[in-house]
Amino acid sequence: MATLTSARRLVVKIGSALLVDRHSGLLRSDWLKSLAEDVAWLKGQGTDVVLVSSGSIALGREVLGLPRATLPLEQSQAAAAVGQIRLARAYEEALTPHDIKTAQVLVTLEDSADRRRYLNSRATLETLLSLGVVPIVNENDTVATDEIRYGDNDRLAAQIAVTVGADQLILLSDVDGFYTGNPVEDPSATRYDQIDTITPEIEAMAGDAGSGLSKGGMKTKLLAAKMATAAGCTMAITEGSPLNPLKSLENDANCTWFTAALDPHAARKRWISAMKPRGEITVDAGAAKALTNGKSLLPAGIVEVTGDFERGDPVAILDPAARPLAQGLTRYTAQEADAIKGRKSSEIEATLGYPGRAVLIHRDDLAL
Repeated sequence: MATLTSARRLVVKIGSALLVDRHSGLLRSDWLKSLAEDVAWLKGQGTDVVLVSSGSIALGREVLGLPRATLPLEQSQAAAAVGQIRLARAYEEALTPHDIKTAQVLVTLEDSADRRRYLNSRATLETLLSLGVVPIVNENDTVATDEIRYGDNDRLAAQIAVTVGADQLILLSDVDGFYTGNPVEDPSATRYDQIDTITPEIEAMAGDAGSGLSKGGMKTKLLAAKMATAAGCTMAITEGSPLNPLKSLENDANCTWFTAALDPHAARKRWISAMKPRGEITVDAGAAKALTNGKSLLPAGIVEVTGDFERGDPVAILDPAARPLAQGLTRYTAQEADAIKGRKSSEIEATLGYPGRAVLIHRDDLAL
């Protein structure tokens, strides 16, 4: 079984029903404080932590006096706008005593579907984590409509885990794992300790039952598991309502682990390698050597740019003899790359007329 302390990077999904009391509509402050203790403990172990948290609509509707029934879209978005401020402040107040800085990151489905937005999100999250910050991620309910919604934070959490290259994803739920049937309706249902492959039989066991405040059922959790494990991220479903839920999981609380065959790094490299390149970049001998030694591609090492590609597109990298060397996701368009080829990173702003990123292809976005 996996252990939390073995994770280099961990994403934790928190549902509305865990964070907001379903009867009073108020924040469960004691529970949130205990979660903050768990986050501080993991950070002390050297683990990067990202929290994907619901709760803005549930908190906002209470402030605005809106009913707890399903709200029209415009009322949901208004509640989210009010509640998001309180949600972010609650996390900040819970984590500040542990000397942990927080950041609010709001996303929509479009941010992962559009490659440029995806790279922007990834770069921002990577920078926050490198600075020791705990990002608090939520769907941007204030602007999201059906066409650009995840609709549930299980899949959003899986997408964030893929985006940041997490090796573990924890779904804190109102059930303590994945069962052969709905344990509320079927007393004979049994819980899986570990699932290595999500088969059609496993999928048939999933139900849609959710709590009063959450939208996700077990089917969405299976979809999250598919997404996460395909990217090399192990996922667990465990009950989140007790205090210190993450420490409880580390101390053998009931759960179901979904295993990944590859680690996140290898899975990402395989994904990049399988993409069809939109252009080619030829590099000099020095850059070719640097790339084989695990370095990023700098503009100074580029000799020639061909093709018509946009930022975030896959491009083939050729050595000085025009032999395939690597493939990667570019941070510049073809026109920009051609303009800054052979130049130092410090010259990018003067060349383009605006500041840019120091590297053209980051090593994390590169597959040899």
